[in-house]
Amino acid sequence: MTDASTVPDERETYSYLGPAGTFTEAALSQVEAAEEQIWRPVSNVGEALADVTSGRSVAAMIAIENSIEGGVTASQDALATIPGLRIAGEYEVAISFSLVVRPGTRLEDVRTVSAHPVAYGQCRRWLHVNVPGHEHVVANSNISSVNALFDERGDIDAAIAPRGVEDRFDVSVLGESIQDNKTARTRFALVSLSRELPARTGADKTSLIVELPEEFPGSLMVMLEQFATRGVNLSMITSRPLPDRIGSYRFVLDLDGHIDDARVADALLGLRRFSPHVIFLGSYPRADRKPVVVDPKWGDEHFGEAVDWLSSLRG
Repeated sequence: MTDASTVPDERETYSYLGPAGTFTEAALSQVEAAEEQIWRPVSNVGEALADVTSGRSVAAMIAIENSIEGGVTASQDALATIPGLRIAGEYEVAISFSLVVRPGTRLEDVRTVSAHPVAYGQCRRWLHVNVPGHEHVVANSNISSVNALFDERGDIDAAIAPRGVEDRFDVSVLGESIQDNKTARTRFALVSLSRELPARTGADKTSLIVELPEEFPGSLMVMLEQFATRGVNLSMITSRPLPDRIGSYRFVLDLDGHIDDARVADALLGLRRFSPHVIFLGSYPRADRKPVVVDPKWGDEHFGEAVDWLSSLRG
């Protein structure tokens, strides 16, 4: 009989911003391939992606964009500087926060609030009205903010945490759904080293990072024209500074469509001719699964007809 302790665990490992209970874990729970696998909680985006590049994990779930705070800069910068990473899929999680305390603490007793900076930024209005004059103590995650309540120093009075955290910790809830925007959502990306592209679905997104080749009047317009003249919609564009060239930027782009769409492929060719610094992060199904609406003149059929017409001229 084989000793169970000597049998190698053949499950795959997925990394995510922990500990258990974070919104990142909620995003990972949407990944069918991650079911029944090993989930490894880590402290930050860098550690999660280091797990992927080292082979410790097959993929990592990281936050990409928040509907209120915008792009997650740590993730964008990591994707721009760590070679070989690809986005295999995107996932959305509705954001809802509670103010929690140790049992017996009253709202009027709260002087210090532990919170992740993004969570804190989304709850400012409620805190200003209900906890005026409080001090914000920065936490590494939405769950570590709760752990701070039980630090032996006892200098944290309250914490901003995901809704339902009272099911995991011995805390009392003083405020529910305290985020300023009740429709807030965060978009997450599952990142791996795999070169296998998800099949085109018609409801797809393509992510890129692009640097302008040089600074000249209209250079940004030239970059954008590569998409506009081919009927490719940009669903997101944000800039990040280049640390070694002050005043210069790279651009993080999301396009509506898949690299197997003729209009997207042609735009990428034009973009690469314009700039030698293009990072392709992947084509993958949109989280909302909404089909991309394309004007017929930009459809694959019309691109094919144009190619046939050009061939006929040469013939």
